[in-house]
Formats: sequence, structure tokens, C-alpha cells
Amino acid sequence: MITNMRKYAFMVYHREYDSFLAKLQELGVIHIQEVRPALEDTNLQLILSQRKRVNDVLRSLKKLNEKKQAFELSPERELDKEQGLALLAQIEEMQERKIQLQTVAASLEKEIDFMKIWGDFSYSDIHKLHEAGYKVTFFTCPSSKFDPEWIDKYNAIEVNNIQSVSYFITITKSDEVIDVDAERPKMPDSGLAALESNLNQVQDNIIQIDADMEERAVADYNTLVLLDKNLQNEFNVANVRLQTEPQANDKLMMLEGWVPDESASSLEKELERSGYYFELMDITEEDRVPIKLRNNKFTALYEPITKMFALPKYSEFDPTPFFAPFFMLFFGLCFGDGGYGLIMLLVCTYFKTRVPKDYKPFLSLFQLFGLSAIIVGTLTGSFFGITLAEVPALVKVKDYFLTTDNLMTISIVLGLVQIVFGKIVAAFQTKAQKGVKYSVASFAWIFVIVALLCAFGLPMLDIHLPDVAVTIFYVIAGLGLLIAFVYNTPGKNIFMNVGSGLWVTYNTASGLLGDTLSYIRLFAIGLTGAILGGVFNTLAIDLTDGLHIVPRIICMTLILVFGHSLNFALCTISALVHPLRLTFVEYYKNAEFGGGGKEYTPFKKA
Repeated sequence: MITNMRKYAFMVYHREYDSFLAKLQELGVIHIQEVRPALEDTNLQLILSQRKRVNDVLRSLKKLNEKKQAFELSPERELDKEQGLALLAQIEEMQERKIQLQTVAASLEKEIDFMKIWGDFSYSDIHKLHEAGYKVTFFTCPSSKFDPEWIDKYNAIEVNNIQSVSYFITITKSDEVIDVDAERPKMPDSGLAALESNLNQVQDNIIQIDADMEERAVADYNTLVLLDKNLQNEFNVANVRLQTEPQANDKLMMLEGWVPDESASSLEKELERSGYYFELMDITEEDRVPIKLRNNKFTALYEPITKMFALPKYSEFDPTPFFAPFFMLFFGLCFGDGGYGLIMLLVCTYFKTRVPKDYKPFLSLFQLFGLSAIIVGTLTGSFFGITLAEVPALVKVKDYFLTTDNLMTISIVLGLVQIVFGKIVAAFQTKAQKGVKYSVASFAWIFVIVALLCAFGLPMLDIHLPDVAVTIFYVIAGLGLLIAFVYNTPGKNIFMNVGSGLWVTYNTASGLLGDTLSYIRLFAIGLTGAILGGVFNTLAIDLTDGLHIVPRIICMTLILVFGHSLNFALCTISALVHPLRLTFVEYYKNAEFGGGGKEYTPFKKA
């Protein structure tokens, strides 16, 4: 559900404004009303760019620290902003220097590889020949084009021949023109020994920078974390000042903000005690009220899924508790195998005690997914790709396993249930937002759909109703259609309502059919995962048939581990993606979820 918010306006004398902001920051419950875009302010843009630089460096230092087995980070040092940015610049300069050296090293390595073709010669000898009136020229050409006449004519000497390419030199008089069909490569300025010496020096410099960076990673990591927090606090305060409206020739500062109901009384008492003026404001339709979700332990685990799409508006219902049970069930149906679900449950349980607190809710969520997969996968008769109904020990209970026909029917029924449930949620939401009369048509359509599903759908499930009950359902559907046609838009004339009703009827009928068919994917994806698991089991048995026991066990193990690991990964992806699609497309559309809410982010110290 969405936490109720209160809107406050604050009026503070300009000389007391700094202490007032410090008090708000200390309380940490006010979400500041945004009246100006923060990203349009040059000062705030500068702080954001500084924070980005700090976080880029922190990521690099963190990677260096993670490579070490055991170490203890140095305590943070309290630096002012100028000193902190100077420290940041030093580390960035080291990183840039390393990149430059790596570029130089890569260039030297290419030159060394090229010079190895020509061998280790001295450029000083070539210079001596030049002083004596001779020049040495380097050439390359395909071996097939090397003309032996060049040997006599230009004193050509073939130095090397690699992959049908000839590398040769000519020794001629300085003024002699050389006419050969060959390319003149650009030679390095130094010989092989000098290049290798330069490369060793560059590599030593890189090693030294790495050592210095490792020292920085331990000594300055916490200091940079503190710098980032200080920059964040500076940004928050500057942003609040940007949202402040000066009044009375800049003598008074006016600020508006939002506070959750549960924090309002403590805020009022603290401000009254400090002597600051505030006023409770009425919330209007134009206000973009910040959203703070509040759910129980089960549904709170699904809030990250809600935030993946969008937070609800303040006037909407929180969709999290409404789709959470369906999502868990859909995951189990798509995962399709009880054995895979058991692995997921055990792995998440193991790591849950070994990860930071922030990650535990995600593991708890996947524990629930694993439990759902165990239950659904076992009921459908698939356990690590083994068809349980064919296991001799379970022959007495094989009739209790769900068949493919059962699964398809369950998928369609679940789809209809969620669609109708979504329409019920939409009707109650309309009632809460606009009033009862605007929701009458929505409730009428629910009665029409449910009545027709009972009249026509139940017989398809071999549930036969008495004729009287069927007649009652027809009457309910007829009355619902009548209301939906003549009262779908309160305030308009009956002809407009009838025309609108026809359009809604078309959309409802076509939409209901298309949405329901989308839920067949639950059956298809779950069945695919179970079949693939069985295929890898069969491959492990058939491909190793005829081998001796020891190599057969090894080969079977490799095939099973690889195959089931691949299938597990595919099942996990499918079991996440498709329930997300059914939730964000089919359910959200029928529940008339709009979204677009802004998350509640209180003004407080980092």
C-alpha cells in the first residue's frame, strides 16, 4: 500500500535558514517539493560530475582491494573539499599515466615483433655506411615477386621469409635510384635491443604505478567514500536552496515538502520546539506527491519488481500486493521442474547468511520462487527432468500428477482469474478516485464477464450447472450489459453512452480473448523446461551406452552437469521474463495502472 503523505509549507527568516536546513537534514523525513529542475543548475551539475569522478575511482580501488586475501582499510581522513578533490586528481593522474604507458607498451610490443623479423642489428652500423656514401634500404614483397636479379643489381640480401613474404635489404650508393617492385616498410627508430630495453622500462613503470595504486586503495578508499558523502550532502543542500522561494525582498525563505503520516507529529513537535513556522497544506490533484510503499514482509519482497516498471501515482492503488501471489505462482509454472526449484531454494538459503543485508531480500524472494517451483514442478511430475509418473515406485500415485491438458487448462483459468481480478481492482480504484457513479459501469462489466464465464466456461471444465443457474447468469449478464451501455459515462446523454458502450464492448471482447491467450505461455514454457531436462537425461544414458562403468559415470556426469546447468539458466530467465510480461502488460492494462509516481527521497545526511 501507499503511505499517506502530508504537505507542509515552511517560512523562515533568511538569517536562520542555514540552521533550519541543518535541522531538517538531521530529522531526515522531509521530501522537498521540486519547483525547479535540479539538472539545469550549473553548480549542481558540477557537483554531480565531481561525484561521478569519485565513484569511478572508488570502483577501481574496490576492484584492487577485492584481489587481496586479507587486509584492513585505513580509517577515513577528514579533508575539506579542496583537499579531497586534490587527492582525487592525484589518483586520476596515476590512472591516466598507466593508460598512457600501456599504450606505449602496446606500440613497443608491435615494433619488437616487427624487428624480430629483421634480427638484432645496430643502426650505428647503418649510419657508418651512410657516412661512407652507401645507403641501406628495407623492403618487403611476396616471395613470388622477389627477383634474383636484385641481388646483383642492388646488392639485395634476403633477411627473412615468413608466410610467403620476403623481407630483404639493399645496399647501394647514396645517389643510386632503386627500382624494385616492393614496399618500403616504416622501420622503428631503434634497434631490437633498444626497443626491448624501453619496453622493460615501461613495464617497470606500470608495475610501480600498480603498487602505488594498491597502496592508495587501502589508504584512501574510506577517505574517498567520505568525500562522496560530503559531496552528496552538498548537492542535497544546494538543491534545497534551489527549490526555496525568497519572499519579502529575500528576507523570508519559503519551502514546501512532504512528510509521511507516521513522521508528521514528531516533525511538528521538533519544529515547534525550535520556533520555526510551518503550515499544513491541502493536497491538490496537480501535486506530484512522492510515493513511499509500505507492505508486509511477503509483499515487500516484490517491491523491486514494481519499481522496475514504475511507481504508482498517489491516487492509485499499490499494485504490489495484488500481483505478488500471481507472480510467485507464475514463476513456478514457468520454471517447470521441482528439482531445479530445490536447487534454487538450497542455494539461496546457503548464501542468505553470507551476503550483506541489502541483498538478503532478493535471496528471500528467490527462496519463495524456489518453493513455488518445487510445489508446481512436483505436481506436474518433473524432477530433474525425470517424469515422476513413469517411476515404478510412484505408479500408485501417477494419476495424481497433472497432465499437459491439465496444465493448459490451469494456465487459461489462472489468466482469466488474474484478468478479472485486475478489472475488480480497476473498478475499486475508479470508485476511490472519482466516486461511486463513475465506477458503476466498471462493476457492471465485471458481473457480465463473470456471469458469461460461469455460463459458458464451467461446462468446458465438465462442471455442469442446473438450467436455472445458467438462466440466472444470463439475466445477470443482460442487466450488466444494460447498465454498462446506458451509464458508462455519467453526465452524457443516453445515445453517447450507447455509442461508447459499443466501443467498450468491442475492446473488452477482443482484449479479453487476446490477454487470455497470452497466459498459455505459462504452460508452454514450463513444459519446454521439463522436456529439455528429460532430453539431457536421455542423452547422458544413450551417448555413454557401451562404455565401461568408470568412464561412463564420468561422461554421464559431465553431460548431466552441463545440460542441466544450461537448462536451469534458461528456465530461470524464462520464469522471470514471462511473468514480468504478464504482469506489466496483461495485468497492468486490466487493472488500469498508470504509474509515473516519484519515489519518496527525504532530505537527510548521507
